[in-house]
Amino acid sequence: MIIAIPDDYHGVVFQLSCFSRLSGHDVRVLRDAAPPAGKLVESLREADVIVPIRERTRFTRDIIASLPNLKLFSQTGRSTRHIDVAECTERGVAVAAGTHASPHTVAEHTWALILSALRHTAEDAALMKRGEWRGTFSMALHGKTLGVFGLGMIGKLVALPARAFGMRVLVYGRESSFTAAREAGYEVAASKADFFASSDVLCVMVRLTPGTRGIVTANDLARMKPTALFVNTARAELVAPGALADALRSGRPGFAATDVYENEPVLRGDHPLLKLGNALCTPHTAWLERETYELYFGEAFDNALAFISGKPVNIVNPEALAAHKA
Repeated sequence: MIIAIPDDYHGVVFQLSCFSRLSGHDVRVLRDAAPPAGKLVESLREADVIVPIRERTRFTRDIIASLPNLKLFSQTGRSTRHIDVAECTERGVAVAAGTHASPHTVAEHTWALILSALRHTAEDAALMKRGEWRGTFSMALHGKTLGVFGLGMIGKLVALPARAFGMRVLVYGRESSFTAAREAGYEVAASKADFFASSDVLCVMVRLTPGTRGIVTANDLARMKPTALFVNTARAELVAPGALADALRSGRPGFAATDVYENEPVLRGDHPLLKLGNALCTPHTAWLERETYELYFGEAFDNALAFISGKPVNIVNPEALAAHKA
C-alpha cells in the first residue's frame, strides 16, 4: 500500500517511534507547506491511504475526485471538517478519525504565551544577543484578573495555575461554563461587557461552531484595558475578521498573543498581526510536542493498518465500506 502523509512542513514525522509501524508499506511524507492544488493532487495521485496532519489541507470534492487510488483517509485527531466526507462516501472512500484530545499541550502553550508576552521574553532574548536593554516594564500576574472565555476541558486547565500566581479567575461563556466556575470557586462575569472590561489577561477557550464564529467583536475588544493581554490558542475565526489587528493598533487591548490564524500556514510572514510590535505570534505549534504527536499519529497509523488488514475501526462514514465492498 502507498501511504501518503502531506503537510509535514516541520519535518518531524520521521522522528516518531510510531512511524516504524508502517514498515513494509510505501510511505511518502510530503513537506510542502500549502502547495497549489495541482501539485498536491500530483503528489497524492498514487496514494491508497492519506494521513492528513490535523486540518492543514482542505480535501475538497474536486481534490478527492482527482485521487483514483484513494481508499482511506486516516485522520490525526478527531476533526474531519476539512474533508468532504459526503464525497468520500459517494466514492467508497472510508474516513477514519482519531479518538484522542490533547488539552494539556494547548493549556501549557497558552501559559507559555501569557508569560512570554507579559515578561517580554522573546524581546529580552533578542536584545541581550545584541548587547541592548529593554526600556519598558513587565506586567506581574499577582493580583490581576484572568478571564477565561469558555470553561471547558482546556479552559479548566488554563484556569488552574492562576490561583498559584495569586490571580482572580473570572469566567464567561455558556451556562455550562458558569456552572463549572461556581463549582471551582471562580467568579462569574455579570455580562460579556463586564468580562472584557475587567480581564487583565483574557483567554479565549471556546469551540468553533457556526454559532461562535466571530463571537469576539470589535466592541468587545474596545472594552479591554490598554494594559490587558488578549490570548487566542483556540481558533482565529472566533474573532471578527480584522478586529484584533485593528484593536491592537487602537491600543485596546494593549497586547495580544496568538497561535491561530484565519489562513494557515502563514507563509513569508504575511499576516497583519506579524507587523505589530504588541502581538506575540507562534505558528499554531501548541500541539507540536512529541508525546502529542505520538498519540495522534500512533492512532492514525493503527487505524490505517486496521483498514488495510480488513478490520476497519473508527470509521466515521461506514456507508463507504459497504459501497467499497459492493
